[in-house]
Amino acid sequence: MMANGATPESHRLGELGSKVFFIAGLIGLAGLLISFAIAALSEHGWETFGRSYLTAFMFVLSLSLGAFFFTALNHATRAGWVVVLRRFSEAVASNFVWLWILFIPLAACMYWTHMYHWTDAEALAHDELLAGKTPFLNKPFWLLLAAAFFGIWFLFSRFFYNNSVAQDTTGDVSLTHRMQRMAPLALIVYVFTQSYASMHWMMSLEPHWFSTMYPVYFFAGTCCAYFSLQIIIMYVLQRAGKLKDEITLEHYQDAGKLLFAFGIVFWAYIAFSQYMLIYYANIPEETGWYLIRQMGGWGRISLLLLVGHFVVPFLILLSKHPKRIKGVIAGIACWMLFMHYIDLYWLIMPRIPTEAMATAESYNQLAEMAAAGDIDVGYGWNLLDLTCLIGVVGIYLAGTAHRLKNCSLIPEQDPRLSESLVFENV
Repeated sequence: MMANGATPESHRLGELGSKVFFIAGLIGLAGLLISFAIAALSEHGWETFGRSYLTAFMFVLSLSLGAFFFTALNHATRAGWVVVLRRFSEAVASNFVWLWILFIPLAACMYWTHMYHWTDAEALAHDELLAGKTPFLNKPFWLLLAAAFFGIWFLFSRFFYNNSVAQDTTGDVSLTHRMQRMAPLALIVYVFTQSYASMHWMMSLEPHWFSTMYPVYFFAGTCCAYFSLQIIIMYVLQRAGKLKDEITLEHYQDAGKLLFAFGIVFWAYIAFSQYMLIYYANIPEETGWYLIRQMGGWGRISLLLLVGHFVVPFLILLSKHPKRIKGVIAGIACWMLFMHYIDLYWLIMPRIPTEAMATAESYNQLAEMAAAGDIDVGYGWNLLDLTCLIGVVGIYLAGTAHRLKNCSLIPEQDPRLSESLVFENV
């Protein structure tokens, strides 16, 4: 803070926030309108729109979920070095105030299409296993849980954001203590809500398949998403002349460590563990999910994830030096955000051809049918993939800019701010 109590200009988003809000919001709105038009005018358009929109929505949702986790983790561990970066996670998580609005088209697709197989009454009548899951997989319960999730995320994210921003004015240390006491509960609630949301909204697309590691895999993805976004925000703000002295190479290095540990190594560990266990057990009900992701072009996407989401960024960020070069670490962060979207696309878009898998005599026969286009495995890019992503991300960027524009870019009077400002790696 300045001597007269005013917030320094470099601590405010100012005109940059207004510009991002207007441009991103306009682009996002145009993207959504185009997406709705394409879906309405195309045959089976709303079914296709549903999966494309779900992928885009889960992409921005993972950003806020990762930010929520990081905010609560900071308070639970009472970390000092990260205080200067904490306002970013608070603002990104506080998008839950309005993010439920973007969920409405997805809820409509669940209710009025058969994007989720378990919503098809005819399928339930002929599928004993699917019918047995109706207490958990049914439309009212799906909507009720969604409302509960967004309500919980909204309350916790608003609590942390409002208390932190209030402290900028009052300097009341008790607000820090209040947030520290709430953080463990927030983390526990986060674990359950994030897990059930990933199962209800993504894993239930293939209701016969299940994996207890799926929510952990999605959690690793949310960490990859937010830790990448955090580095990009740091870089963009400093390029715009903001926080040039407050954020140092030490912060870039530790932010890079978080991305390396959670978004690359932990993600790869969980991905391998899930694959290895299913491969070793070799149960047809489980292996079909992975078999399809080796066919009809999905094999190339799987290989891209292995190399692009793990091998290449792992080798680049293994040393501390790339983490201390702002342009390099920001470039890696952009790449990891792209890989995270591809990862979500890989989770959501493939379709298991149940009848073909039941009648095929061998894996090779099934692969040949997929390659020839005789069965639909969901592979193939669609214009809706792009327009939905542009629309949802544009609106999300506008919302994030609006939240950051209305507060200081750092927690001005946090009692550990001075520790964060002089932080050095050892």
